[in-house]
Amino acid sequence: MKKIISIVIMLVACITISAQQKQAEIKFDKVTHDFGTFSEATPKQETVFTFTNVGSAPLIINQAVASCGCTVPSYTKAPIQPGQKGQIKVTYNGKGKFPGHFKKSITIRTNGVTEMTRLYIEGNMKEAN
Repeated sequence: MKKIISIVIMLVACITISAQQKQAEIKFDKVTHDFGTFSEATPKQETVFTFTNVGSAPLIINQAVASCGCTVPSYTKAPIQPGQKGQIKVTYNGKGKFPGHFKKSITIRTNGVTEMTRLYIEGNMKEAN
């Protein structure tokens, strides 16, 4: 009886260890984007952050949250298979905001080895003439 219990425990341990080895991992091409200087007359600016799943399991983005309402992230909802790429599109809308320099963050939460990543956008909105 002891022998059977020992075998079952070892089998469960082996399965657990092998399941833990397959994990997703996100790797971004860049984590910051500078819009440079743009006019208040064209306050809406967009950029795309591209990432790759460099892990061995499907990558799922659980959440993408911006630091304020003027920044809106949209992202790939479907699982990203190992070796495949995905995108996070970030739109900044400076309409109604004071001209000048800004820096915003977007927090990305995934099922990957690195569960949380921060992306940053910044720029300088000049007053329209």
